Amino acid sequence: MAALQMIVIGILVALEIKLAHQHVEAIIVPVEQGLLEGEQKWTITGDTLYYSFKGIPYASPPTGNLRFKAPQPALSWKGIRNATEHGNICPQVDEFTNKFIPGSEDCLFLNVYTPNLTPDSLLTVMFFIHGGGYAFGSGNDDNYGPDFLINSNVVVVTINYRLDSLGFLCLDTKEVPGNAGMKDQVAALRWVKTNIKNFGGDPNGVTVFGQSAGGSSSTLHALSPMSKGLFQRVIAMSGVPMSVFSVEFEPKRRAFVLGKILGFETTNTTSLLEYLQSATVDQLVGKNLSVIAVEDYINIYFKSYFEPVVENDFGQEMFLTESPNVLIKDGRIHDVDILLGYTTAEAVVGLFMFESTPTIENCDRYKETLVPVEVLYASSPKTTVELGNLIKEYYNGPKPLSVKRMTQFVKYATDVYNYNVIRYARQRSNFSGNSSTYLYQFSCMSERNVLSQQGFKYGIIGVAHTDDLMYVFNANKYNLPVIKNATSYTMIQNTCTLLTNFAKYGNPTPGSNLGVEWPKYNMQTQLYLDIGEELVVGTKPLASMMDFWDSVYKRAEIPF
Repeated sequence: MAALQMIVIGILVALEIKLAHQHVEAIIVPVEQGLLEGEQKWTITGDTLYYSFKGIPYASPPTGNLRFKAPQPALSWKGIRNATEHGNICPQVDEFTNKFIPGSEDCLFLNVYTPNLTPDSLLTVMFFIHGGGYAFGSGNDDNYGPDFLINSNVVVVTINYRLDSLGFLCLDTKEVPGNAGMKDQVAALRWVKTNIKNFGGDPNGVTVFGQSAGGSSSTLHALSPMSKGLFQRVIAMSGVPMSVFSVEFEPKRRAFVLGKILGFETTNTTSLLEYLQSATVDQLVGKNLSVIAVEDYINIYFKSYFEPVVENDFGQEMFLTESPNVLIKDGRIHDVDILLGYTTAEAVVGLFMFESTPTIENCDRYKETLVPVEVLYASSPKTTVELGNLIKEYYNGPKPLSVKRMTQFVKYATDVYNYNVIRYARQRSNFSGNSSTYLYQFSCMSERNVLSQQGFKYGIIGVAHTDDLMYVFNANKYNLPVIKNATSYTMIQNTCTLLTNFAKYGNPTPGSNLGVEWPKYNMQTQLYLDIGEELVVGTKPLASMMDFWDSVYKRAEIPF
């Protein structure tokens, strides 16, 4: 019996010692609204101990009479607020699962991850905007764990912003002029400007970056008067101002369509606002809101109903004052450095949709749906039919479009996407300011390419839309292994070094440690970097594709 007592005592003592070692002093940081308690965590590689603060409110809950309206300042709190759990995600329908996720309208939260609360000199801040076609997603660490970037000694901020109609409804009135979701992003940037120093971050050293709609958002901030001075650099991954989900077509009409399909017909904006503010969130997201018939047949990979808008002036703060094309053409853009690029097989992300819906067959029957929406909305039916036939012949020859010829359709859909990325790089490089432009092609392939694997059965070997993020963030939901002696880990290190170097110095290769010098992009040399198993400088990316789509835009009489 005595021996058993000694064993039990020994176990209890060992447990006490273990618990004592696990005890960490509370991590308290003051912000404008009150005190936050965060926690310390190790990166997945075990290389860096960092501070994590989640679920920080950067604006008031946009509920009740604030639904659809510009965000209001965050409310203060008393005592110490727990910041070890993410805040609510915004209501949405997940495009990949087609499931409604109720979340909460009280969803304007951000997360701050920092390697050092009191560095000798303030650290560069990387402010990430998630993608999802302005309709789904969040900044949470199920997709956007900071582990890889933190290893490069930067502060990482991820955010939620309102989505779908809740973030992008436009009634063309002073109360609801549109762009509430973009103004959420501005509010988060303003919060960072005011508070990030308390986390060791430099408020004058902020890089805005994002992927897909987050990339488009990042580049739109470089055009917005509301965002000027809130950041110094931009990284745009697979998203630019003229991407397929950039600026909404007939936004006010679309708002009335929403009311109509919910059973409320009116021509009065005040009545419509009152009705929509009383609707349940599940009625307001994930709806088919086509305003012209052809939108029902447009490639669903390109379809997004609620997006940023050009605002009319009602005396409010305006996020976007004119169309991106006009602002860029006139040189009315912020003088900030930009790094941007695309993946080699963007459209592979949509394979499961192409297989399960009549998208491809619809494109074969109504070939005008192959025409980019920017051209489609601006051209006559006669022009779009002619261009649709031209595009179909270029990618598929005389044979009909079908799932059996998936490779050709994926190439078409990828090219439509990537054309605009390179087109924007051209436009930015012509800007007469002091800023730099860097262009990349992302071709990393490894076990980390979760979505790219869809293409293998068709013989498509390339990086799907969003798979580049697997080399920038630790996506907890996939539980991917991180093997330090694997090629994939070298790719992670190279990618994160390039991005964080650019954020810190405005130059992705300021030294020789990566074995390559990434030259700036300009129209004369058209140099870019291929980021793959090796880092390789190339020239004139996708030249024949660019020539073809230039000819399409020229025939449509749209500047390119």
